[in-house]
Amino acid sequence: MSWGRIWALNLRQLFLMRRSFARITDLFYWPLLDLFFYGFLSLYLGTEGRVPLLAGVLLGALILWDLFFRVQQAISVSFLTELWTRNLINIFVTPVTLAEFVVAMMLWGMIKISITATLMAAVAFVLYQFNIFVLGISLVPLVTSLIVFAWAVGTAITAVILRYGQSAETLAWSLAFLFQPFGAVFFPVSVYPPWLRPVLLIFPLPHIFEGMRAVLAGQPLPSPQLVWAFGLDAIYLLGAFAFFAFMFSLARRRGLLLKLQD
Repeated sequence: MSWGRIWALNLRQLFLMRRSFARITDLFYWPLLDLFFYGFLSLYLGTEGRVPLLAGVLLGALILWDLFFRVQQAISVSFLTELWTRNLINIFVTPVTLAEFVVAMMLWGMIKISITATLMAAVAFVLYQFNIFVLGISLVPLVTSLIVFAWAVGTAITAVILRYGQSAETLAWSLAFLFQPFGAVFFPVSVYPPWLRPVLLIFPLPHIFEGMRAVLAGQPLPSPQLVWAFGLDAIYLLGAFAFFAFMFSLARRRGLLLKLQD
């Protein structure tokens, strides 16, 4: 694996973003819009004397959720960019391997979210006096687990697009939101019907956000939640890699790589 080739793929994405006002604003517009809405809602809840802890929980959940969504989106949209610019074939006639291509997409997600998350954390602190770093050292495993699951979802979406082409591109923006109402993002697992709770816990998100709420409530980060989150992350990420490799092999055998760009 060549880190030089991986960095070259990311450098191309940086050049494309620098030349596109839409790509630059995408880093800030929706994240800040969500932050303004939930931030002012949290201020209302606080000033009206309604459950002060809820304000911090909303903002913390929003920042972590946006981190998950942006990393997943960066992976799938970076692949779509290669389709839109008809560059996919050019990449794979070079020495770039499939593993390097996937790692480059994952790294690009990290670059984008580092910009967006820094901005959101700064705005949340300045406007709402909420410091995401009150999570302390617990923030590291929570964010790591969230990013790994985002990699898995983004890679799986890319695999579907690789097979079905641009007709499946809406998944890059819509699939992640399927996890939001069932991922215990803004409310605990206990609010769901009893029969649904075991189903939700097969995904890492409920474990991650339950852990976040526990830390914000002054409790230690629950070790079982963390173990489950990372264990599920590993399963989903390995499954996503295998799925992507299978779809790529299928597309190459059937000559779909060229057709994807038509």
